[in-house]
Amino acid sequence: MADQLPGLIALADDLIGDQPDAWDRAGTIPEDLVRKLAGAGALCAEVPARYGGLGLSSADSGEFTAHVGSRCSSLRSLMTSQGMAAWTIQRLGDRAQRKEFLPRLTAGELAAVGFSEPGAGSDLSTMATRIRPDGDSVVVDGQKVWVTAADYADLLVVFGQYEGGAAAVVVPATTPGVRVERVPEPLGCRAAGHANIQLDGVRLPAANVLGGVGQSTAMLVTTSLAYGRISVAWGCVGILRACLAEVTRHAGAREQFGKPLGQHQLVARHVAELLVAEQSATRACEHASRRWDERSPEMVQATVLAKYVSSRHAADGAASAVQVLASRGARDSHPVARAYRDAKLMEIIEGSNEICQLILSEHVLAGAKREEDR
Repeated sequence: MADQLPGLIALADDLIGDQPDAWDRAGTIPEDLVRKLAGAGALCAEVPARYGGLGLSSADSGEFTAHVGSRCSSLRSLMTSQGMAAWTIQRLGDRAQRKEFLPRLTAGELAAVGFSEPGAGSDLSTMATRIRPDGDSVVVDGQKVWVTAADYADLLVVFGQYEGGAAAVVVPATTPGVRVERVPEPLGCRAAGHANIQLDGVRLPAANVLGGVGQSTAMLVTTSLAYGRISVAWGCVGILRACLAEVTRHAGAREQFGKPLGQHQLVARHVAELLVAEQSATRACEHASRRWDERSPEMVQATVLAKYVSSRHAADGAASAVQVLASRGARDSHPVARAYRDAKLMEIIEGSNEICQLILSEHVLAGAKREEDR
């Protein structure tokens, strides 16, 4: 509900304070802080109240995500991972699985989702991870790379090949055979707990396989990535808002050649373009969230569009912010320097911009073909 937003934002602001730079430098966020947010249901705010969640709409959750993203993209990344894990369980799990796992994610446990592998990035149909039935158990073997939040996670939602199709399985991170190795010195979102996961003969109850049967890889991945994409898109809105605030503050106070920097036409152009970028990304995200809340057939296409538009604008906008702030924004500790590094990753994760372009193109061409066939 919208009336929950002020309290959520106040909680996040109180916990975040002025610490994002220190978190970025250390490469970690204090675990007790993350668990406090998780225990408040804030990391997966759309989970229904019957599972202990807040039951926020996509639109309200998006605004909260944007606010956290404007403060700290690493923390926002943990929200994206937690929300994506919860959404995957909610959509693919049966009633017993939802009842088992969702309350844990709203009570303080942390989760990550493993898609990519050394030989399977954009083309996840080539995943080598295997989920093999063995009596009333399954055995998981494989490797996942660049799994956001895995270094914090209690539960890992792992995708792999299963009985002629694909499946997602919930893996407790402490299960024998699971090894989590932190990715050293990532370019951006440095405190988001990116890690590689090795799974060697990991034995789990068959009940941990979501949905219980082999399904289409494309369907499974699209279902899970939909949440990740809209969360990243709203996070990019937050990046743009942070950059716009820093640029307007600097351009209004800094003087060059006898007048404020913002009164120089070429600088004013950067300010205007940042505003246009923020507003364009916001409108694309609002449209996608409306489609999401309506469960419209256009939801997937609108979500991909929002992710593509927002990530492109965030990367370009952050670069403009560094340009305007010049040497002040070129320090690694400055918010726009962090935004510059973080925004670049947004053009890659949850489907690269090139993959988004292909999906959007296919959607348009398929629509044109349907019109021709009428």
